[in-house]
Amino acid sequence: MGRRLIFSVSLIFVINIIPCFCETPNLPQKYVDSVQTSTHTNNWAVLVDASRFWFNYRHVANVLSIYRSVKRLGIPDSQIILMIADDMACNPRNPNPGFVYNNANQHINVYGDDVEVDYRGYEVTVENFVRLLTGRTQNGTARSKKLLTDTSSNVLIYLTGHGGDGFLKFQDSEEITNQELADAIEQMWQKKRYNELFLMVDTCQAASLYEKFHSPNILAIASSLVGEDSLSHHVDPSIGVYMIDRYTYYALEFLEKVQPNSNRTIGEFLQVCPKRVCISTVGVRKDLYRRDPNKVPITDFFGSIRPTHTVTERINITLANEEDVIEDFHHDHPPAPDIEYKFAPQFPSEIFA
Repeated sequence: MGRRLIFSVSLIFVINIIPCFCETPNLPQKYVDSVQTSTHTNNWAVLVDASRFWFNYRHVANVLSIYRSVKRLGIPDSQIILMIADDMACNPRNPNPGFVYNNANQHINVYGDDVEVDYRGYEVTVENFVRLLTGRTQNGTARSKKLLTDTSSNVLIYLTGHGGDGFLKFQDSEEITNQELADAIEQMWQKKRYNELFLMVDTCQAASLYEKFHSPNILAIASSLVGEDSLSHHVDPSIGVYMIDRYTYYALEFLEKVQPNSNRTIGEFLQVCPKRVCISTVGVRKDLYRRDPNKVPITDFFGSIRPTHTVTERINITLANEEDVIEDFHHDHPPAPDIEYKFAPQFPSEIFA
């Protein structure tokens, strides 16, 4: 007796598409040209403050300022991993409990009501950071603490804290080396966890952290070269500490002028802090990056803008013939003589009659 295989086919059909008469934004030409070669479909950000203690207030202000910028430009909290080693908002020395400012004028509280910290305090470790990047989080880790990227993800990684030649300190108790960081990113590439990656580092001797990179599609910028310190910007006398680092200060000055439909590019962003204002020399590495940064919209990494096609007419969708489906299946999987293919009657095909 011949065998019979019953195939259960799950199909999703859009029965009716309601016309959209929303006003379409007039996108800049640079953006239109770039999305034709960009293959990413989603954006993620990993923002890390690796330092501790009250006198490092500026590092928390650094990371929260970048966090505020990427959220404003469209990346949702569900796709932002925020790691803060010390909670300055609740530090007993903070004269403004619940507030963190990034400038002495105290115009913007970067620790607002909608801040979602994913890793806090002693959770900010080298192990957790590497596990996060490589997708090797421990069993029981909350979904919100995972970097759920794929081969179509553009990933922004921002690191701030205290660094040296070839390492970044975590909480003054351990460090990640540039080789370990390069190995973690190579794992990401081999496991198809990113499309393009943009690394920003604001530490002393920051450029040493990207020296060992060899994976493709990586663009990196550092606030200082090897042998140079990355300096703070200014002090708030009412708080008694430095408010923000120089590089991040000027990076934010640029980002604050960027809108979702802006024509500003990554190439412009790479020049935001010349030595006359940064004092340190900003390092850039782009030999691993396949696109021209001057033609890449800044929203490719700091925003979440997707090219869309608006349909204003009805679309007629018909069910494929069962015989055609079986014929295609036979083409790829030649059947044995005693096997009969049959579709299980589960899809309401009568609605297409």
